[in-house]
Amino acid sequence: MKPVRLPASATHALPRWALFALCLLYILPGLIGRDPWKPDDAAGFGIMWTMANGSLVDWLSPHIVGLAMPDEGPLAFWLGAICIKLFGWLLGDPLAARIAPICFFLLGSMSVWYTTYLLGRRPEAQPLKLAFGGQPEPRDFGRTLADGALLIYLGCLGLLVHSHGTTSEALQVSLVAFSLYTATRLFESHSTRSAIAFGLVLGLLVLSRGWIVPLAIWLGVVALATAHERAVLLRLVLIVLPLAALPAGLWVFVNHQLQPFGTTPTEAWMAWNYRQIGVPTLSTLQYFFKNAIWFAWPAWPFAIWAVYAWRRQHEALHITLPLTFFGTLVLLAFLNPRGEEAILLPLLPMLAILAAFGLPTMKRGAINAVDWFSVMMLSTCATFIWLGWIAKQTGWPAQIAKNAFKIAPGFKPEFSLITFLIAAAASAGWIWIVYWRISRRPSVLWRAVVLSSGGIILCWLLLMTLWLPWGNYIKSYASVAKQVDVVLPTVKRCVATNLGPSQRASFAYFGQIQFSQFGDKNCDYLLLQDNHRGNDSTPNLTRYNQQWKLIWQGRRPADREERFRLYRRVYSTQTEQE
Repeated sequence: MKPVRLPASATHALPRWALFALCLLYILPGLIGRDPWKPDDAAGFGIMWTMANGSLVDWLSPHIVGLAMPDEGPLAFWLGAICIKLFGWLLGDPLAARIAPICFFLLGSMSVWYTTYLLGRRPEAQPLKLAFGGQPEPRDFGRTLADGALLIYLGCLGLLVHSHGTTSEALQVSLVAFSLYTATRLFESHSTRSAIAFGLVLGLLVLSRGWIVPLAIWLGVVALATAHERAVLLRLVLIVLPLAALPAGLWVFVNHQLQPFGTTPTEAWMAWNYRQIGVPTLSTLQYFFKNAIWFAWPAWPFAIWAVYAWRRQHEALHITLPLTFFGTLVLLAFLNPRGEEAILLPLLPMLAILAAFGLPTMKRGAINAVDWFSVMMLSTCATFIWLGWIAKQTGWPAQIAKNAFKIAPGFKPEFSLITFLIAAAASAGWIWIVYWRISRRPSVLWRAVVLSSGGIILCWLLLMTLWLPWGNYIKSYASVAKQVDVVLPTVKRCVATNLGPSQRASFAYFGQIQFSQFGDKNCDYLLLQDNHRGNDSTPNLTRYNQQWKLIWQGRRPADREERFRLYRRVYSTQTEQE
């Protein structure tokens, strides 16, 4: 027997404009007015900016002004570079590059919604018919479940930071969600068009972050088709697999033909793919279970309940398909020898979809417990964000102000009326949502997660308005890069360096520094980065086999260890004169 018994009154869907506005309210804060932050966001922007200002070889071989970046894949950076070329003159390069993550996020959100809608209107997912009628129509039930899945997806803590960065992870999670949507279409229609779409999406996944994830997804879907839907098995082998290999195959072929910078990046890219597979270790398992609890909150409790509640309908597609995707990606997470958040991110779309099917079966007491937990925790977080901002502006409470300025010494807060009004309006909206939920006690399915997603959006919006200047101060290299630009001559000269990806990208963009290409150290200037605390230590320059004179040193005020030093080459005649 199906576990769902539901009246039609519980399936009122949110208006489309409200869903779209909610997505924009989620993604826009943190993209407007923010510098490229270290580490991953600045590095990703550096690759996009280098491509946008380079030639064909720069697009084929991703790098940050001469620093090779063979890991991951080029697709996300291609799209960001296109946005810079199209809109950089109008919005500035950093904001123009972030048009790509906005599109990535909207693609992922739409994929979650439409996948849940397709699965939710299937006959096996429908609630039991009531004795006197009044049960929801399949389309209404599917729309309501889709609304719930999207709200859960927006409420996932792990998605918050990664969806706002110029990184390939933001594209990968959206393509994983889109691949689940195309796979759902394939199992529903058994059509060649759906197989072509599924294959092309897997091919784009290869170009986003390697072939390990799309290969695992394909194998999982093949296993599912073998067990339950043999009609699509032939299309998976003859259509999906070749199309999945096509995009990456073209990229590899062109690289081998043109040999950008005298070599091909695909060898290092393949080596990076192989490093993602290893023997499961205790540390990997510990990392997964320690971080997945908060990373996938609040999706995982609802998802676990959904699998349990629908256990007697274990062959239903709305459970088996997202569960297959989830299982294959969890296996990859266990096999990955390096614990990193990037291995957890692709799990979120499937968890959100599964969680949506758990909403109709949850008891009222459990829903109320989740609501009260969300209200207390997120309201407390929002209160502390406001309190910290007040302390930063006025100096009261003194201890909170002291801690804020201790992290960012030298920071001078400025009051912005526009950001204050936006933050105040968002806070008022949160109070209204809480009042609506408590006073009216709506029976709609998505009531259990509206407070979780709304509170997450509120806290993020407050941070990205009230605290954005403070974040730029402690996470951006703009100020120190401009200091170096002042010291260097007006006519740009070659600068050798040991800077990492995020530092190199920030110094190249904000300081307009012309770094050496691919390790060439025959430059008149040398910019070194070290992590010593003392100001009197001298870095080892013997490996450069030249004489150098220190002409500038500095650091970001918020970083006590990281330090930068700029040297000028000293020739023999200069040495004698000095």
